[in-house]
Amino acid sequence: MATSAQPWQLGLAGSAGAEALATSGTASTEGPERPGPLQDETLGVASVPSQWRGVQGIRGETKSCQTASIATAEASVQARKHVDAEVQTEAPEPVSLPSVPRYNGPQLAAFLRKVEAMVTRELNKNWQSHAFDGFEVNWAEQQQMVTCLHTLSYPPAQGQGLHVTGVSWNSTGSVVACAYGRLDDGDWSTLRSFVCAWNLDRRGLSPQQPSAVVEVPSAAMCLAFHPTRPSHVAGGLYSGEVLVWDMSRPEDPLLWRTGLTDDTHTDPVYQVVWLPEPRHSHRFQVLSVAADGKVLLWQGVGAGRLQLSAGFALAVQQLPRNTKLKKPSRGEAEVGATAVAFSSFDPSLFVLGTEGGFLLKCSLTAEEAAVTRMPSSVPLRAPAQFTFAPHGGPVYSVSCSPFHRNLFLSAGTDGHAHLYSMLQAQPLTSLQLSHKYLFAVRWSPVRPLVFAAASGEGDVQLFDLQKSSQKPTVSVKQTEDESPVYCLEFNCQQTQLLAAGDAKGMVKVWQLSSEFTEQGARETELLDQLASEVAS
Repeated sequence: MATSAQPWQLGLAGSAGAEALATSGTASTEGPERPGPLQDETLGVASVPSQWRGVQGIRGETKSCQTASIATAEASVQARKHVDAEVQTEAPEPVSLPSVPRYNGPQLAAFLRKVEAMVTRELNKNWQSHAFDGFEVNWAEQQQMVTCLHTLSYPPAQGQGLHVTGVSWNSTGSVVACAYGRLDDGDWSTLRSFVCAWNLDRRGLSPQQPSAVVEVPSAAMCLAFHPTRPSHVAGGLYSGEVLVWDMSRPEDPLLWRTGLTDDTHTDPVYQVVWLPEPRHSHRFQVLSVAADGKVLLWQGVGAGRLQLSAGFALAVQQLPRNTKLKKPSRGEAEVGATAVAFSSFDPSLFVLGTEGGFLLKCSLTAEEAAVTRMPSSVPLRAPAQFTFAPHGGPVYSVSCSPFHRNLFLSAGTDGHAHLYSMLQAQPLTSLQLSHKYLFAVRWSPVRPLVFAAASGEGDVQLFDLQKSSQKPTVSVKQTEDESPVYCLEFNCQQTQLLAAGDAKGMVKVWQLSSEFTEQGARETELLDQLASEVAS
């Protein structure tokens, strides 16, 4: 009889369990107490679940979770960067502008009518306000007021100890010329001298190599460029001669000369001026002023000769009564002329400075004959009409205002600069600018209240009467050893330039800041007030 396994026997595991099960079956075949031998019998399959597999399955799930957390998240981010690069290479899409709505005309008109009264009231209030009177907007950057742009010289002239006695700018404003001579005591009439010119616009400018050099047989005392011909320059010599050169002809520069005749000055020529001819404004003649008391007009003619066309003479007997000069006991005594300036408003009106220190208002239209025994090929006339209060020594420079018909400046050996009105003898003001001589004074061509002065102490002084009427706005040292500055001239074309010549034989070109070249809003009005105070 076959026996089947009991449930309790199923708890045995592995081969040991199978053996136990087979053994028990064999014993049961022998009887109730001891089974008999086992018989062949086909039994059903026993299935036992594996705990090991279950455990391994849980571990596999854990590994699966780790793989899922790694995933490809980082690869996804890298792909997103690649997409950005592709976007940059795409063509931009056209942007459509929003349509501008049309304005509402009636509504705008209604608004303007509503605010008109208020806006008009505020504008009238601002117009009547004086809060900003005298205020000037300065858009220019702050910069140094005066700087030295060039220092020019001619070594052969310096080697002879010559001074720069005159400077002049040509009509284009690009060339500056100077005369070499002597202003101190001594007979320099036979001294060889020079007139030199530098083109400041030329590339490769050499300060000690002038663009043109003219040798002169006598000391050159003054010079002046032609108003319209850039290369023509007139000069006056210590010998009394007047010459005209063409600086563009280095081989043969001399155009005209007066020669040594009865008409020629007998004393040094201190100033020359170009004047338009009365009937031909495009043609010019040369006026010369000399220490022999004669003022002569010269006209260029053929054969290189300057011919006398008109002349004036200063004699003590014919000076106005208010001139405080001691009359000579016998004979005639001429009054030496040292400086001249013409009015910018009346071409026939000019002011003469004299060796006696006084100034004369003169006219080219004067008809009275001069009482003089000086020889002349043309009748000499007496030009003086009015005399101004004198300086304490000879007058070296005169300058008429280009902005007011009645104002002019003078400078003399007393170290003073006087500001005069044509309408009265006494000066408006007297400024002591130097303890030595004052050799030159010039009005600015662009600023009505600005002028410059050259002193015997080596200074170039710039005055702005809008800021102060007593002291210079800027004073710069031209010479380190206080050698005198003899001459200066503003550049009328390049108005920021000022040239000054000194006793060391040098010409310095000073560059002025906009403060000295830009006219203020009320300058002309202030100049008119100044002139009216003089005349009152």
